Amino acid sequence: MVRFGIIGFGLHAVKRLMPGFALSRKCKVTALSRRNLSQAQESARAYKISLAFDSAAELSRSPEVDAVFVATPNACHLADVLTAVEAGKHVLCEKPLAMNASEARQMVEAAQRNKVLFGVAHVFRFDESVRKFREHVAAGAIGKPVFARSEFSFPGDPSHPRKWLYDASVAGAGPIFDIGVHCIDTLRFILQDEVVRLSATASWDDRSGSVESVAAVTLEFSRGTIGVVPVSYRADYRTPLEIVGDGGVLWADDALNVEQPIEIQLKRGKKIIQRETLSNQLAYALQVDAFADWMEGKGQFPAPGEEGWRNQEILDAALRSIRSGKAESVPRV
Repeated sequence: MVRFGIIGFGLHAVKRLMPGFALSRKCKVTALSRRNLSQAQESARAYKISLAFDSAAELSRSPEVDAVFVATPNACHLADVLTAVEAGKHVLCEKPLAMNASEARQMVEAAQRNKVLFGVAHVFRFDESVRKFREHVAAGAIGKPVFARSEFSFPGDPSHPRKWLYDASVAGAGPIFDIGVHCIDTLRFILQDEVVRLSATASWDDRSGSVESVAAVTLEFSRGTIGVVPVSYRADYRTPLEIVGDGGVLWADDALNVEQPIEIQLKRGKKIIQRETLSNQLAYALQVDAFADWMEGKGQFPAPGEEGWRNQEILDAALRSIRSGKAESVPRV
């Protein structure tokens, strides 16, 4: 049983990570940290977690922790990851991996130097819906992919519990970083292709502070597929996913949600030739179990840190494009 410590035991840990660990077959949480020790102890009591700390360093030094899950705000990722890897712990870090590609590179290289495993928590790579899309595309079910769309919106008003979402110094950007990275990674994973160039546009409003509230990114993949990623903090929760090929279409409404069943449709012409209903409820458990397998030498983790670095290069290019008003190239990792 792999023993995880969670650095940054906040909303995401409560809402997503702990239910995932509860369903895990190979992992358990033995420690957590919060900035306030009394709050950390309160959380530990509530979730029957043995150890509570008020610093990443203390948690990372604990002999009762085999691996660290970094779930702090984006601006804290670099310091928390470096602290954990330098303590010799394997690390799984939330997305987006960093505030910029330079930070992501530092994390990857630090993990290599310290000979520890380093992954990024792109949990939708563990969605049954996303994996089914990937299988269909790889099998040629829709022919050559022509364009792909992954959309993500939720009503993230300034009263959202993650209050730092509207502070660029902590979040890095708005929905482009927070949920756009999910969409970008999902399309890369499904298409098994890399983004070489992109263009992006965004808008701000009187509630969005120092980050954008709505954005759209157009991705140019190396094999010619055009990807479209619209994201916002101003619409109801929605995650439609569509891959259009020269021989058919794959479609699912709210494909990335982990709470409700998803119906995937395979269409040719105007006919639906196949329907399949899947569930993503095990995604968070599958993610940590796959990381445990990686630690035990039983397989490669589907989202090593280099994947987070690649996505960060795309995010950085999107911000450059918004500023320049031009298409921007994406550096290779």
